[in-house]
Amino acid sequence: MLRYTLHRLLLMIPTLIGVAVLVFFMLRIVPGDVVEVKLRGDGGNVSQQMIDMERKRLGLDKPLLEQFGDWMIGLATLNLGKSMWTDRPVTEEISTRLELSLQVAIMATIIAVLIAIPMGTTAALMRDTWVDYLVRIITIGGLSIPSFWFGMLIMLGLLYFFKWLPPITFTPIYVDPVANLTQLIWPALAVGYRYCAVTARMIRSSLLEVLSEDYIRTARAKGVFERLVVSRHALRNALLPAITVIGLEFTFLIGGLVVTEQVFNLNGIGKLFVQSVSRNDFTLIQGMVMLIAVFYVFTNLVIDLLYALFDPRIRYG
Repeated sequence: MLRYTLHRLLLMIPTLIGVAVLVFFMLRIVPGDVVEVKLRGDGGNVSQQMIDMERKRLGLDKPLLEQFGDWMIGLATLNLGKSMWTDRPVTEEISTRLELSLQVAIMATIIAVLIAIPMGTTAALMRDTWVDYLVRIITIGGLSIPSFWFGMLIMLGLLYFFKWLPPITFTPIYVDPVANLTQLIWPALAVGYRYCAVTARMIRSSLLEVLSEDYIRTARAKGVFERLVVSRHALRNALLPAITVIGLEFTFLIGGLVVTEQVFNLNGIGKLFVQSVSRNDFTLIQGMVMLIAVFYVFTNLVIDLLYALFDPRIRYG
């Protein structure tokens, strides 16, 4: 297991290098100039000399390969440069918003897992009963309703029935846990509903497939208690596809909640993505893409390691 883990960690390096090369050169193909948008975007009367001076200050006048070399050196030293729009360090711009997005993703994952596993398991064990049909209706609703629209329903319900809305200003959980959870529990519920629906359906279908296997019939023929058959033999194997879904959905939540963040007025990574793209802020976009890439790579590694934990038949060499 240790050898496999080290091998996967080493494979992360060329993967991340490939992402860095792609994002750098693809952004340079996109039309638009951050300096033009910054100085002349609102109709400002700025001379061409001022434009050239700003481009020189930002290093945009250098040859493309030289810019790429500077970017790769900075990436290797964890120096992502400064935002071309705010002139603040990219790491600082990201860190101020990552805490919020990461907490929402973790809370949504916890909510989804705690609900999806018993719900999917119950639906599989009570197949074609009213309980199964009820679970199907709930999960289909979760897949059909967009998270941002469900979030709007939550906001309207809180306002109409309780005359209350969550606070707008973000409060870290270590400063005031009550205020923090009061604000973030609602977007976590809105996102967790869809998350739960996807996971529950995956667990149901996987568990139904596993319950029809020969080793399950053999365990039952030996007189093993049904609870042990389900928990020890069936559910452990049925969770493997669900683990993949949970990991990928969690990584998506880090930067993919653009509209949901707008509904709940959250200044997270998704909103920062939109702002940086609209401003052609190359350095900030590059930093956030690399952040998401790192999350995806490490999540895939964790998923593979969890496979061996849940299924002892899997041995990585």
